[in-house]
Amino acid sequence: MLGYQNKVLRIDLTKKGAKTEPLRMDWAEKYIGSKGLAIKYLYEELKPGIDPLSPDNKLLLMNGPMTGTPVPCSGKLSISAKSPATGTINDCSIGGHAALKIKYAGYDAIIFEGALKEPGYILIEDGNIQFKDASDLWGKGSHETEAILAEKYGHDYSILSIGPAGENLVTMACINSDYYRQAGRGGIGAVMGSKKIKAIVINGTGGVKVPDIVNTTKKITEILREDVLQEDNTFIYDCGTTAFLEACNDGGILPKRNFSDSTDEAWTQYNGEVLLEKRVGKRGCGSCGLGCGNFLKIGDAVCEGPEYESIAVAGPNAGVTDPEAIVKFNQVADDMGLDTISAGDTIIYAMEMTEKGIHDFGIKFGDKEKYIEYLKLMARREGVGADLALGVKLLSEKYGGEDFAMHVKGLEYPQYEPRGSWGMSLAYAVSDRGACHMRAYAPNEEVFAASVPPYTSEGKGEMVYNLGVFNAVKFSLCICDFWATLSFERMAELMTLVTGKEWTEQDMKDVGTRVLNIARAFNQREGFNRKDDTMPKRLAMEALSSGPAAGQKIPQEAFEDMLNQYYEVMGWDSNGMIPDNMLCQL
Repeated sequence: MLGYQNKVLRIDLTKKGAKTEPLRMDWAEKYIGSKGLAIKYLYEELKPGIDPLSPDNKLLLMNGPMTGTPVPCSGKLSISAKSPATGTINDCSIGGHAALKIKYAGYDAIIFEGALKEPGYILIEDGNIQFKDASDLWGKGSHETEAILAEKYGHDYSILSIGPAGENLVTMACINSDYYRQAGRGGIGAVMGSKKIKAIVINGTGGVKVPDIVNTTKKITEILREDVLQEDNTFIYDCGTTAFLEACNDGGILPKRNFSDSTDEAWTQYNGEVLLEKRVGKRGCGSCGLGCGNFLKIGDAVCEGPEYESIAVAGPNAGVTDPEAIVKFNQVADDMGLDTISAGDTIIYAMEMTEKGIHDFGIKFGDKEKYIEYLKLMARREGVGADLALGVKLLSEKYGGEDFAMHVKGLEYPQYEPRGSWGMSLAYAVSDRGACHMRAYAPNEEVFAASVPPYTSEGKGEMVYNLGVFNAVKFSLCICDFWATLSFERMAELMTLVTGKEWTEQDMKDVGTRVLNIARAFNQREGFNRKDDTMPKRLAMEALSSGPAAGQKIPQEAFEDMLNQYYEVMGWDSNGMIPDNMLCQL
């Protein structure tokens, strides 16, 4: 198939060596690339039970067949490893330009094995791989690190870096790229830090072969005009995900004060309209047809975004309404190399613990100065930050407060309140990496489109399955989530155009199902089953008090019903285990 480079770069950090090998095209035909193919590689290459922060773990960067082609919105990069936060598979999707640079350097994937003895960074210039000393960069924030390396090598190079959180193996550490793009969840930055890699600097000057480039480009240009550059997508260009704030508040799924409620009467003080008054620039990722990135400057606070998740976790969920504080929280978290969702939720949990008198973490709801300072302490494991760096699950096991510990499998909750969208509680529960909104986005159906009743368990297993299959194949194609009109049929058409092999709508659905199963198989081998597919106790114990979802809670029996439905449609047994006859086909 065209579209691929048919080459994997394997870097041995322990021996400071590198070699190339052919991409497993037999696997690519079943998993395509990016998310799905990366998980397949890790499933085959990692031994069960390894310590995620040991040299035995592997850090895998994977693009896809559409990367670097004329296909719009195809610049995502999968970064994968076994998660140190949860012990599950962990696949993160990051935008920017790194995926294209890797592809143009001639590689479909880069696999980092072992660990450096001393801090270093890896320089990749087409086929030239160099190991560089990073002792002068170790301890610096991610923003300063990228600025130094950009000054040294130029802005044609793409840089992936970690901050102090990754260096200190904090299990909510992320990997940054292009300053404000993050592979954010599951502690992927800690895996990079455990390998003593401060940064990966990449430039590629090659190309990608597709069938009949003239006609392929002509057809894709038509698709761009039909699907991507339509009026319905202008709000993404104008607002990015800040537009979700109003929709979530109106829909009763905006979390407030550690998910104790689902609307905020003060939301207009920090909404997209307020934030975008301070916009000073815009940009998009490589091959982007949407350009959702907004650079904001409020006082001395600067960031690109902030995205909805960061606004919600640093705003209403923390009891904060100051837009400058929200932007500053985002800026500091990015620089420290911390996932805003997990770090924010952990600080918010500490706020409630303090206010309830269970354990005094020295911070309460609305304390905007401390919650920014606590990010730095967490990243460096200093003072109270040494405790907070444990995350919500381990903190609740240590100090109590498990009734309002908002996580699944040790991964903190994204900012969509499930009592206003019951299917979201199921999506969080069965997500391969713990609580994640990117695996199956139930609010689209239950709240925004209102095509499915939100406050019932009926039909939710099949709904979450269908949403999960769609996202699994979409991210295996490395296509951005904001291509709103994308369909299985369109994805099959694009694959046929760039690879020269005929793909059908059913092929796309089969790939998506296979990706869900290979991720589950990885976790199953690590000991995960139904006992780990849970929802926080708060959702069943406490009813919401305001907004359209007022009075709602999710009975445990309704949640178990949804779980049973999902297992049945997936073909798993009642304990959430994949039967042997399905495992052998993966």
